[in-house]
Amino acid sequence: MPFDIDMIKAVYESLPGKLDEARKMLGHPLTLTEKILYAHLHPESPLQAYKRGKSYVFFKPDRVAMQDATAQMALLQFKTAGRDKVAVPSTVHCDHLIQAETGAVTDLAKANTVNSEVYNFLSSISNKYGIGFWKPGAGIIHQIVLENYAFPGGMMIGTDSHTPNGGGLGMVAIGVGGADAVDVMAGMPWELKMPKVIGVKLTGKMSGWTSSKDVILKVAGILTVKGGTGAIVEYFGEGAKSLSCTGKGTICNMGAEIGATTSTFGYDEAMSRYLRATERAEIADLADQVKEHLTGDPECYVNPEKYFDQVIEIDLSTLEPHINGPYTPDLAWPISKFAAAVKENNFPQKLEVGLIGSCTNSSYEDLDRAASLAKQAVAKKLKAKSEFTVTPGSELIRYTVSRDGILDSFEGMGGVILANACGPCIGQWARHTDDPKRANSIITSFNRNFSKRNDGNPQTRAFVASPEIVTAMAIAGDLTFNPLTDFLINEEGQSVKLDPPSGVELPPKGFDVEDAGFIPPFEDGSKVEVIVDPKSDRIQLLTPFKPITQDQVMGMRLLIKAKGKCTTDHISMAGPWLKFRGHLDNISNNCFIGAINFFNEEANKVANYVDSQEKAEFMAVPDSARKYKAAGISTIVFGEENYGEGSSREHAAMEPRHLGVKAVIVKSFARIHETNLKKQGMLGLTFVNPADYAKIRQDDFIDILGLDTMTPEKNLTVVLHHTDGSEERFEVAHTYNKAQIDWIKSGSALNKIREELSSN
Repeated sequence: MPFDIDMIKAVYESLPGKLDEARKMLGHPLTLTEKILYAHLHPESPLQAYKRGKSYVFFKPDRVAMQDATAQMALLQFKTAGRDKVAVPSTVHCDHLIQAETGAVTDLAKANTVNSEVYNFLSSISNKYGIGFWKPGAGIIHQIVLENYAFPGGMMIGTDSHTPNGGGLGMVAIGVGGADAVDVMAGMPWELKMPKVIGVKLTGKMSGWTSSKDVILKVAGILTVKGGTGAIVEYFGEGAKSLSCTGKGTICNMGAEIGATTSTFGYDEAMSRYLRATERAEIADLADQVKEHLTGDPECYVNPEKYFDQVIEIDLSTLEPHINGPYTPDLAWPISKFAAAVKENNFPQKLEVGLIGSCTNSSYEDLDRAASLAKQAVAKKLKAKSEFTVTPGSELIRYTVSRDGILDSFEGMGGVILANACGPCIGQWARHTDDPKRANSIITSFNRNFSKRNDGNPQTRAFVASPEIVTAMAIAGDLTFNPLTDFLINEEGQSVKLDPPSGVELPPKGFDVEDAGFIPPFEDGSKVEVIVDPKSDRIQLLTPFKPITQDQVMGMRLLIKAKGKCTTDHISMAGPWLKFRGHLDNISNNCFIGAINFFNEEANKVANYVDSQEKAEFMAVPDSARKYKAAGISTIVFGEENYGEGSSREHAAMEPRHLGVKAVIVKSFARIHETNLKKQGMLGLTFVNPADYAKIRQDDFIDILGLDTMTPEKNLTVVLHHTDGSEERFEVAHTYNKAQIDWIKSGSALNKIREELSSN
């Protein structure tokens, strides 16, 4: 029987009535986005016409999913909330802590040894609170969710920014921080600003080298990394119906790279086929009965400009394969223009590594199409000129493609099969290189390519493309190679050309697996003891944060004025730091070590004035923060546009909070990070006039006025006391509502939850 079938039945039974009421209230046809959101209103947000981009609304998601790196902090927080069991179906997925080094078998065995303390903690706390546990090697969270839990018309949250992958099965699936997950697991309403809705109309049909990945690479080029902020992207049109379910998942997954709240598609035959192929025919049958409610009303798609805040149209018939990067996932190059871009920008032309798979592109269809090129390479006597790796998305996928000979095809062209885990995508990669600081190029079918993300080397130019293009480029070993037009010289000196890839949507012999990797929780977890060694350097019980008060935001010192792009990778790196995700004090030693200091344009080197006002002592950012904190001096951070883009990791908010930072003031925030700051009881503020960023000096004393009388939509005032005796003032805005201001007064959202649960 499928997971959560009774819950899904209840959702579908109530859906028609809820949507009829919503149409009457709003007075117009509904997009799919509106249908799912209004069908999941929490009782604390009664049905009314909420304003997109303005109204804060409480929702009641159907489920929660957590990956092992973020689950540690989320469950440490949940442990203090005072509940005996999670209020909604929840799962933990062990996918982030497995380092890719030599191959799946060896890497998984090593991970089970190195991370045993963390895995034991997660499995025991899951048993205690009724949480499903997917063991190491089972697969990547988003692939597992698509195969087992996602259902059309549902709403879920996950503690990973690529949770929107579930939109491939018609969900509103949203990436959040761990504190948001605690809200939902504790049975509290979950808050989100009512999103705007961007419509993407897909016409035509793909062929040849073009794949679903190219749709989102094109969209990223159009909208940029912040163009989707505060919006849900809804795909529709005949072109959308022509895509496979997993292809839709790829597009939704990478919607995180445009800052979108999430992305989704309407229910169609491709989703029905996928549900049935993954042994969820019962859900498909239920969805078929209410299918008109699981896509947007026809009027919305006939006149999209009337019902969407923005409309983009893409003709799949003419869409070229794209390669995006380096350093940002929205720098989009059509394949026909990429070779020239490589030369004009002096990107290293030699391609050192090609990597396919990950949560974004590891479906049967993805791997089958890529394998068709691997088979061609062998048949045409070509060997991969670049190192080539394959990361299956789940054990179900790995077992099935192994059975069908697809993995053999990759190994035949020199590929290495890695564990079913995130691996190189998140920096969990022991890269084979003769110089870890050398300028070089790699290409992946992953979703992100920020500086240092994959291998820690700022000189690595990482590009993102479809698995098919990555495989072809790895065969050539040359970034200027265009597989659509160019020839290669094989081992016999002959000129050969690769034919377009081919593959099937679903395995002809069906999916198969011996051990999917799921461990259900105990029926009664009351007697389970969650043991945390006080001497552990991996897991640390949390001490609640204390409220930030008006006196604490007077006379603050600057911790760092970050220059340019400052993602969550810059604020709290992953890679080798993942092992400390359950230990707040230890992981805080990576706080802002990747951010660029405006005043010297260096990373991890900032001025500290604890010992002398006249002469700064330059030190690592975490060391400076700890020195200020020990001296009882509050600190503040300034940044630029789309600050905190990237991962959902709440550590990027918790670490500064732990180290004494009281406020973060920037030109604009990425959605998830702004929410994470709020959840931790911090001040996340924006310049009313972005030019005021230039006024901050590294030796200033800084005040924030108005915290003690803070109210929604009322600006605060920043006062800069310069050491030459002069003073400058400017206003900063905020988006806190009354409930969020209460989080500040309580010290954090978690403190507020605990207060409310203990009073009931």
